[in-house]
Amino acid sequence: MMKRKNPGRWLRRGALAAAVALALASPGRVLADGLAEESWITGEETAVTAAQAQELPARSAVLLDAGSGQLLFEKNAHEPMPPASITKIMTLLLVMEAIEDGSIRWEDPVTCSEHAASMGGSQIWLEPGEQMTVEELVKAAAVKSANDASMALAEHVSGSEGAFVDRMNARAQELGMKDTHFVNPTGLDAEGHLSTAYDVALMSRELLRHPDITKYTTIWMDSLRDGKTSLVNTNKLVRFYEGCTGLKTGTTDGAGSCLSASATRQGLSLIAVSMGSDTSDQRFAACKTLLNYGFSSFESYVPEVPEAELIPVAVRRGVEESVGLTVSPMDALLIPKGKAGDVVRAVSLDEEIEAPVEEGQRLGEATFTLEGRVLAEVPILAKKGVKRMDFATAFFLLFRWLVR
Repeated sequence: MMKRKNPGRWLRRGALAAAVALALASPGRVLADGLAEESWITGEETAVTAAQAQELPARSAVLLDAGSGQLLFEKNAHEPMPPASITKIMTLLLVMEAIEDGSIRWEDPVTCSEHAASMGGSQIWLEPGEQMTVEELVKAAAVKSANDASMALAEHVSGSEGAFVDRMNARAQELGMKDTHFVNPTGLDAEGHLSTAYDVALMSRELLRHPDITKYTTIWMDSLRDGKTSLVNTNKLVRFYEGCTGLKTGTTDGAGSCLSASATRQGLSLIAVSMGSDTSDQRFAACKTLLNYGFSSFESYVPEVPEAELIPVAVRRGVEESVGLTVSPMDALLIPKGKAGDVVRAVSLDEEIEAPVEEGQRLGEATFTLEGRVLAEVPILAKKGVKRMDFATAFFLLFRWLVR
């Protein structure tokens, strides 16, 4: 569907919440009560409604669309609590950013300090003075949740734990993590070391913008020190959940059992966060439930405008009679599952534009709607600039035409 128009509104992204509401209004199958131990591994992948998901065995939880950042489910999403080792998501994010900006390299040797070697909890038993590469330490932190490896990375990136923690908190603020305060890069219980399920989802989303990290977060089993130190992923969903891309577990006395789980299916990437579960199995069950809910209720829709609908716009008093069109880059939209065929596209273009025309100037828009609700309005832009016709240009064009 296409129509010409007078100049109108600028880009208005939105109504994702409206699309979400459509899906929430359609209940899925009920998840059986009383999850048995390990039932999250072998049990049928059942869909759940938002109301049923409130009964998750977790103190707080969220489900986030990694593409759009749309929050699909929340339970006590902004309640601060100890995050345990899912803290390492921020540690790994800063390491990935340091690698990408060139300040450190994967192959850099890192010498373990006395402080890093003294970390308790999950570890690879680094000795003071022992060297490993950045890549080996990232693998240890991502797969085994090694506290000593995480501390060694922090000191390598920033010179000291304190300087690295300052960077962690500064980055958290940049990401909008309003209810988070880090005290260490490991997640070991410490006074004032707090985050929320929503904030964890935000930093998880940012980490996943660095696709190389999933080379490590999806490892099930590996080893270091020429096979002498085995690594088994603490995130069992990596092995047992289709499309799982990570991300990080966490367990301490203060935090209980926590998990940030990410998965991608058919172009849809979701992040499920569970915090404050009583057991490890409960956190896996909670995140699996949320991911099942998301994949059964939503799908990713990539809006497109066919070239045939991008009809050049006439230009008055220009050195060219018309200008070609292009579409502003479009992000994938989140829509209720099975509704892609119901999305309606309407293209609206200016009838005519007066020169000069700037490259990238808005000359129309493509509106995508679902059941009367606007999902997105995407700008249609001038493919190139068109100068205004003046006497000198007219004379030059006339002369060139005469001598042909």
